[in-house]
Amino acid sequence: MATSEIVNFNDPHPPTIKGIEAFKHVEKDIKTGIIKSRHHWDKHEPKMWSRADGLSDHDLVHFDLEKDLVEIRSAPVSYGTIILGKLRLPAVNDEEGEGFVHVRVHDPPNRGTEDVTFHSLFTNEGDHDADGHPHSWKAVQTRDTPLEFFNE
Repeated sequence: MATSEIVNFNDPHPPTIKGIEAFKHVEKDIKTGIIKSRHHWDKHEPKMWSRADGLSDHDLVHFDLEKDLVEIRSAPVSYGTIILGKLRLPAVNDEEGEGFVHVRVHDPPNRGTEDVTFHSLFTNEGDHDADGHPHSWKAVQTRDTPLEFFNE
């Protein structure tokens, strides 16, 4: 299993054609994942997706990968490549600015993009109190939130 200690990501950069193709292959799964995550967290901790309050599911996931995938990073692992992407959600633009989700996909070796799979979304349970319980939640990131390894 990959951990931040053993995975060596390249520097954040604009997406390459190959990166866009990988994300396009799993676009439907990304959209489904965003909606599922939002519904899940709305039942347990509505603050997680609070920046998307008032948006329909359709509006939330209405993005164009060629325009809205703004940054990627990748790293080789023994079972292929992990690709992280910073994806703009055009419908989210509030006092914090534009909204982004961080997406993780996996590209197994030797088959092109046909076997790329959606892995997860970054949901930050932020700061913790003295007892170790989170007291901030954020699934929609800002432009300045670094695109770093996550294993959700």
